[in-house]
Amino acid sequence: MGELIKVGMADYKVGKSPASLISYGLGSCVGIALYDPVTKVGGLAHIMLPDSKQARSAENPAKFADTALPLMLDEMLKIGAAKNRVVAKIAGGAQMFTFTNTTDIMRVGERNSEAVKSVLRKMDICIIAEDTGGNYGRTVELKLDTGVFRVKTIDKGEKEL
Repeated sequence: MGELIKVGMADYKVGKSPASLISYGLGSCVGIALYDPVTKVGGLAHIMLPDSKQARSAENPAKFADTALPLMLDEMLKIGAAKNRVVAKIAGGAQMFTFTNTTDIMRVGERNSEAVKSVLRKMDICIIAEDTGGNYGRTVELKLDTGVFRVKTIDKGEKEL
């Protein structure tokens, strides 16, 4: 077993097999795993918000779907990934709190998931698995030796995507 690389909130990391990438406590945030199965190079992003253009400050590009994913892919390409082989798996985007009036601004998890899917479409990266929505948190781990994306929850157990 290789190194376990921790990915914090509003962060992303890339690595090669035999390392694993892990991010704890995804609620409305979305975890995005990008993976090249041939070179076993991957990346994991923990994005908080859908769009940097609507933010007051975009100082941390890893916070947003539209800026984190292209940066993470560029770093993966530098260490051996080929864009035409990269696939995506995503998890998170939960609605963690119940509101009586669900305005668009309160649907952060759903908006995050939609933004991630839109950005990946524009990047021509296929989403091959997802576990999004619901009202529960998740921890995600990308095993770079196999490409398995493990999603762990407190109430719902664990699954491999």
